Formats: sequence, C-alpha cells, structure tokens
Amino acid sequence: MQAVVVHGPGDVRVESRPDPSPGPGEVLVAMEWGGICGSDISYARHGSSGTAVLRHPLVLGHEVAGRVAVLGAGVSSYGVGDAVTVHPATPSSEPLPELVAGRTNLHREVRYFGSAAFDPHEDGGFSTYRVVRVDQLRALPAGLSTRIAALAEPLAVALHAVGRLGDVRGQFVFVNGAGSIGSLVVAALKARGAARVASADVTAEALAMASAMGADHLFDAAVGLPNDSALVVEASGVPGALGAVLRATARGGTVVQVGNLPIAPTPAVLGDLVSREITWTGSYRFVDEITEAVALLAGGLDVTPLIAGEYDLADAAAAIDAAATTAGKVLLRLG
Repeated sequence: MQAVVVHGPGDVRVESRPDPSPGPGEVLVAMEWGGICGSDISYARHGSSGTAVLRHPLVLGHEVAGRVAVLGAGVSSYGVGDAVTVHPATPSSEPLPELVAGRTNLHREVRYFGSAAFDPHEDGGFSTYRVVRVDQLRALPAGLSTRIAALAEPLAVALHAVGRLGDVRGQFVFVNGAGSIGSLVVAALKARGAARVASADVTAEALAMASAMGADHLFDAAVGLPNDSALVVEASGVPGALGAVLRATARGGTVVQVGNLPIAPTPAVLGDLVSREITWTGSYRFVDEITEAVALLAGGLDVTPLIAGEYDLADAAAAIDAAATTAGKVLLRLG
C-alpha cells in the first residue's frame, strides 16, 4: 500500500508499505478520502504539533473515510463494502477521575490517529489501507459519500465546542475565527438551535466560508467585534486576538477556547478575564460527537463550502502546502 509519512520538518514522503491484516474485532478499511488538519501541517513543517514531537516516521491523517475491505475474526456488524468514517481516538483503560467522568477525551493517555504524542506513535489514516477496531467505526447512511464523511471528525470537534457552551437554543453566539473549525462551529451552533451567529475574521475568504455555513453577521476583526456577547467561541487560536475577544464578551459571559493556543510563552491581554468575571473554558477534540456529526451530514448539512481543493495521495506534500495557505479544507484522494 501507499502511505503519507512525515520523517521530519519539511520531509513528507509517499512510501510503499506492506498491506496490513485485521485481527479479531478489527477490519481493514480501504481509505478513500482524508482531510488535512492543522496538526498534519505542523508535523510536516516543524516535526511537531503542540507538545508532540516526532521521534520516528509517522503516517499522517485523522480525518478519514473509506470502505470495509476485509473483516477480522468475529466481526459480524459490518460487511465488506460498507462505507465508514473513523473515530480516531483510543483512550487508555485507566479509570477517569470523578471530576471528568465520561469525558474520554481527557484520559491522561489518548492515542490518536496521526499523533506523535506517545511513543510508539499512532500512525494515521493517510494510506491506502488502515486496520481499525470495530468500535472506532461509524457507518455512513445511504447517500452520505466518503468524501463528505471525511469532514465528520472536524465537525465533531466543533460540536464538542458548542456543547461546552451549554444550551444555545434561541441564543446569540459570537465566533471569533472563521477557518475550517470556526466555520464548522457556526454550522454546529445553527444545528443545535442558536438563533443568530456572528463570525469575525481578518480575511474575506474565511468570512465568506462562515457566511456559507450559516453566519448571520460578519465582522472584519481588524476593524471591530460585536459587543457584549454573552456566549463566545474563540476559534482562531491567535493569542494577540484574545484581548479584543475578552473585551467583546459581556460581563459574566462565557468564552469557549477551541482554537489551539501556542505552548510557548506568548503575550496576550487578559485583564478583562478578571474584571468582567468571564468564564474561559477549554474544548479539546470530542467524546462521541462524531456520531452526531455523521447524522447531521447525512441529514443534509452542507459542508462543501469548506472544501478548498482536492489532491491525489501521490501529491500529498503539495496538498499540505496548499492547506497551509487557505482558510478552507484540502482533501486527499486516498484510494
């Protein structure tokens, strides 16, 4: 099979590897589509993503979909040819503390497709084939293509962030940052019943994407933000934007931080966090919102405005470069 493998900063290769075989309780998925994420770009450019540093070559990719090709022993819930997407996480079996009961994304160790967070690394799904445990599979309803289902994982991230806000039905919500995740947050908010959603960004391309995903009000973040927003999602991950976002948040309001922030010390203006008694809440990956994401996509949620380009697996390095220069989502044809 062919696989997209990062060896270090600026060193992404498409390599031949032996075809894998599924064990008991597993299936072999013939991958068809993958979406390039910011972490894939970071590994390709820097050899790291956040605190995760490459120690060995790593197959990239955690936003993937394909079809079941081979059944492992004891698998009866799927058949050859079934279309699926994948929940990329493998939480540890260690019991969770009561404080985070049920929040499987917060285990001390969660192995994730295409992640170098632990050694040995967890290879991702940017490959012709990938062995997947049955519990990680999500069947695709009739009419939902694997091309669109490759975006179920980032939609799940957005749904989790919206869930961290609480009940948004009938509410006004401000989303700062209109890249792929920010625009999916807009769509997730509307799906969860938000009445009006405002989106802010510094580029017209991103704002157009947010508008296509349902944003009711658009703001040029370089000019100004909506004032007194009680519910806010910060999706840009830009520390320099935090001061303005907190100033735009109503006294006693809530900000959910889904945009990844740097691990290195970075100046940010945070005074309003205290003086306005703002609740600043983190949002990390998701629990099982990918199941809801699949249902929403099958139900007609249109995410095609996010798709900024499509590349063949052989052109993965060029695809990653393209993904680094667009607000939208670049897809890889994996098979």
